Amino acid sequence: MSPRLKELYIKEIQPALKEKFGFKNLYMTPTLKKVVINMGLGLDGNDSKIIKSCEQDLANIVGQKPVLTKFKKSISNFKTRKGTNAGLKVTLRKDRMYEFIDRLVNIALPRIKDFRGLSPNGFDKFGNYTFGIKEHIIFPEVNFDKVEKIRGLDITIVVSSNSREFSFELLKKLNFPFKTKGDN
Repeated sequence: MSPRLKELYIKEIQPALKEKFGFKNLYMTPTLKKVVINMGLGLDGNDSKIIKSCEQDLANIVGQKPVLTKFKKSISNFKTRKGTNAGLKVTLRKDRMYEFIDRLVNIALPRIKDFRGLSPNGFDKFGNYTFGIKEHIIFPEVNFDKVEKIRGLDITIVVSSNSREFSFELLKKLNFPFKTKGDN
């Protein structure tokens, strides 16, 4: 069965974007390519028990096993050594990506304490959107009785568009809660 958000995109959002921007066909409209979720471990990257629990939490959140990332360089100010564990990352595509975005927008983001909306300044020049979450326990899949330390997540949404305006409009139609200029 196809995810709810994917069907909404195909039936309503894609034709609306085509009409709004005057594209000649549906394939010119911006689409979601992938979602990359990253969790940095910091100094806890050397402890195998902490890595295991973070890996389990991230796997529960996204429904896919994360990959362990390593440092590429040694930097003394950051106390990093080349080849040691840096964090965990997951790349979501197709149906899992749509299911994750649906849970993120409708369940997780409203659970953030004092949440006023996402910043519209997180777009890069290619139209990809990146934002951070300070607490990974906002997801209902995480049992916060078993969490020993609250960790942050970096989420990057890669969009097949070459403009910030097109990407912003797509994410607004997907119900992302962006701040408006009047909000503080």
